Amino acid sequence: QVQLVESGGGLVQAGGSLGLSCTRSGRTFSSISMGWFRQAPEKEREFVASINWSGAVTSYAESVKGRFTTTRDNAKNTVYLQMNSLKPEDTAVYFCTADFVYGSVVAGKPKYWGQGTQVTVAT
Repeated sequence: QVQLVESGGGLVQAGGSLGLSCTRSGRTFSSISMGWFRQAPEKEREFVASINWSGAVTSYAESVKGRFTTTRDNAKNTVYLQMNSLKPEDTAVYFCTADFVYGSVVAGKPKYWGQGTQVTVAT
């Protein structure tokens, strides 16, 4: 089993920045792909970003390209999501995810999910 715990959510003004972290425990294999999803009120859950086990391959939703960056530190079993130039439409619960198959993360079907952390962007 893999457990994921997100942290770093909160309230920020539009145009500001916020960083999220996700620490995994349990079966902490470095060779696991990670991803971020979000769900806004009354909207479907959507893909935000993904990163493969080495950090060499990343993918982003069009809506966040150029503003969000995901990185990872395998020594700390942690993945990060740096969010810049935040917009009110970025307001959502952000979920950290993981799967041993990178394609499953990108396809929106990762096996492991965190509980989520709220990000609110005020106008």
